[in-house]
Amino acid sequence: MKILVTGATRGIGKCIAETLNGEIFATGRNEDLLKKYYKNYIVSDFTKGEDIVALDEYILKNDIDVIINNAGDYIYSEIDKCTQEQISEIFKVNTEVPIYLISCAVKNMKKNNWGRIINIGSISGAIGEANASLYSATKSAMFGLTKSLALELAQYNITVNTINPGWVDTDLGNNSIEESEFSKEEIIECIPQKRFVTPQEIAKTVEYLLSEDARGITGQMINICAGLSVGG
Repeated sequence: MKILVTGATRGIGKCIAETLNGEIFATGRNEDLLKKYYKNYIVSDFTKGEDIVALDEYILKNDIDVIINNAGDYIYSEIDKCTQEQISEIFKVNTEVPIYLISCAVKNMKKNNWGRIINIGSISGAIGEANASLYSATKSAMFGLTKSLALELAQYNITVNTINPGWVDTDLGNNSIEESEFSKEEIIECIPQKRFVTPQEIAKTVEYLLSEDARGITGQMINICAGLSVGG
């Protein structure tokens, strides 16, 4: 397998890249960290058109047959305080670019009659999150894409799934708490299992979805959220 992981320099993306067996191709914005962690990498800022074009060429040149759409941005703000620039940027990074990368990678997957597409969504896309409506909207959009592509690509032995993490014990997760109006203790109290999930839980689920044992799983939204999605 030739696996592209976006947002691979930290948190969930880094853990996924470290867990998977296969040839890893990484992308992110921090060249120093990419150089430190990976043999195969390309620096990409999803807000820059020229970087996306270069990443398209990188996918085709390296015959990528697994794509893990992990990179994403988060905005915590009341809707009437969101700017046009914020709206455009979060939809580009969280939705438009992942769709474009899939469209590039599918060319190789169809040729090889095999492929795996895994989108790292968010529980906020499944149940909503007040004051994070832009983020929730971008993540819920990916599930509509997942279901449709699963049908479109099934004949080519390509599966498409979305994993929705809840609160994850990463720098991004902890920074999100700082932006919110709640403390970590208050958030944990609302989670049925009274804990954050770990990046390893996400990575191991990705590993399973790439295996032949999971070839019948496609078009699914898998919530890994310590019970948050089923209420309290």
